Amino acid sequence: MNVNAWIQFGLFVAVLAALAKPLGAYMARVLEGKPGGLERLLGWCERGIYRIAGVDVGSEMGWRQYAFGVMAFNLIGIVAVYAVLRLQGALPLNPQEFPGATPDLAFDTAVSFASNTNWQSYGGETTLSYLSQAFALTVQNFVSAATGIAVLAALIRGLVRRTSTTIGNFWVDLVRSTLYILLPLSVIWAVALVSQGVIQNFDAYKTVELAEPIPSAEGDPTTTQLLAMGPVASQVAIKQLGTNGGGFFNVNSAHPFENPTPLSNFLQVLAILLIPAALCCTFGVMVGDVRQGWAIFAAMLVIFLPLTLGVIVAEQSGVPQYAAMGADDVVSDAQSGGNMEGKETRFGIVNSAIWASATTAASNGSVNAMHDSFTPLGGLIPMWLMQLGEIIFGGVGSGLYGMLMFAIVAVFIAGLMVGRTPEYLGKKIEAFEMKMASLVILIPCCMVLVGTAIAVAGPGLAYLSGEEVKGNLNNPGAHGFSEVLYALSSAGNNNGSAFAGLTANEPFYNVLLGIAMFASRYWLIIPVLAIAGSLARKKYSPPSAGTLPTHQPLFVVMLVCTVLLVGALTFVPALALGPVVEHLQMIAS
Repeated sequence: MNVNAWIQFGLFVAVLAALAKPLGAYMARVLEGKPGGLERLLGWCERGIYRIAGVDVGSEMGWRQYAFGVMAFNLIGIVAVYAVLRLQGALPLNPQEFPGATPDLAFDTAVSFASNTNWQSYGGETTLSYLSQAFALTVQNFVSAATGIAVLAALIRGLVRRTSTTIGNFWVDLVRSTLYILLPLSVIWAVALVSQGVIQNFDAYKTVELAEPIPSAEGDPTTTQLLAMGPVASQVAIKQLGTNGGGFFNVNSAHPFENPTPLSNFLQVLAILLIPAALCCTFGVMVGDVRQGWAIFAAMLVIFLPLTLGVIVAEQSGVPQYAAMGADDVVSDAQSGGNMEGKETRFGIVNSAIWASATTAASNGSVNAMHDSFTPLGGLIPMWLMQLGEIIFGGVGSGLYGMLMFAIVAVFIAGLMVGRTPEYLGKKIEAFEMKMASLVILIPCCMVLVGTAIAVAGPGLAYLSGEEVKGNLNNPGAHGFSEVLYALSSAGNNNGSAFAGLTANEPFYNVLLGIAMFASRYWLIIPVLAIAGSLARKKYSPPSAGTLPTHQPLFVVMLVCTVLLVGALTFVPALALGPVVEHLQMIAS
């Protein structure tokens, strides 16, 4: 790595850590129902929503009632998005007169955006109207992120409360998270992005004259280009801050209208990890010991930093085949110092690698470079970050409550080592909590591996065996397997990014990925809330000589080892069939 790479990466981590504490403290006040400073501006809206919806702010819920509220609200969201997409052709704000989506694509997209995955089997500027983008998708970007924050708040209350039968009110948590956290941050980020040239309008697409005609083998040269318009900045702001991902345009944040400058790129990649990182501080404040939050933050950084550096090194090392093709006399200098294939020259390798790690460490999925064009090891690391469970910062709310499930497993293992009942923050971890935590950890693994097996044993089998490339896969062999494994890893962990070599917009993949996204979001939320309810009912157990301190480096090491051990044992065999084999083929040829 050169000095420039260290400066860029160091600046990103420093700004992220500096913003985490004040934002985390503010979010703790919001989730605890304390004044945060925006009540004068938005309090009338909050009270109006409660009045219209008939919400009793003073009434709290048990975990089953809370879970029912989460599921009912999200199912309504799925149905609403599905209806808008299917009826798109007959609805307003459709200047390009796009027809309604097919049933399988509408199902896949509705589940994707409601589950905070934002996997896209379509090109946004050629498929969706402005109404679909703004009313259906952007609304879900807000409420799906707010749902994750609400579930995290319920789990924290379960850890804090003693002999309580309630864990909060879902509707209050949802509204406050949206109004006081996501909306203000999105306004700030959208204005900043517009200042950098991200477009924001409802204009019809514009036809412009090219500076030079493009020759055409079919006849007359091409002299014009159609430029897509739309309300982009508002969607980009919340897609990044809410770890939603996706993109207004097909090429996502590699598009100059969506991400035009290095500064807009920095703001967007910072937004991806901002709230997940700050929620670690929120956790510490709400449990009454900020050291607990910093311990979780440290564990995330210990995994994130070396893996991100690994992507940078892998991409800067270049590809040996470039030298053989005469691209450059020195392999390490090929293509401006490494593998620039699939990357934007205005961002370069370092910014592309940082984004690839950030977007897959978080449950984001937006991209500013094509991961399909990364080197085998450069593509392996983002894939593995997803497979770890989207907990290395992870999605808004969902990343931290997923990491807390690993923390429960870590203290359980520690308890077995000393022969006593394990405890976490004064609550005994018993059989029920371990069963529920195991479900949260294993369900995404099951969705990824079983889904990949179904895909490669069905329509992908012929392509992977090296036969003529056709149909869904654009590459045979190890790379084709990586494309399928990446797609299921993305859907099975609610990420949304893609290797981009898999043609997924057909009934088989739309249904398969839709099922994986639904199961990996909601089958995890219910066990998490069950743990919250169980812990809330328990008494506080004061720490003793046999209690593992969960704010010290030893616990950080145990937590990191638990995460890596689960990821290694579960996915290394599958990774060996894809990117590892491809890397060996690359260096051998």
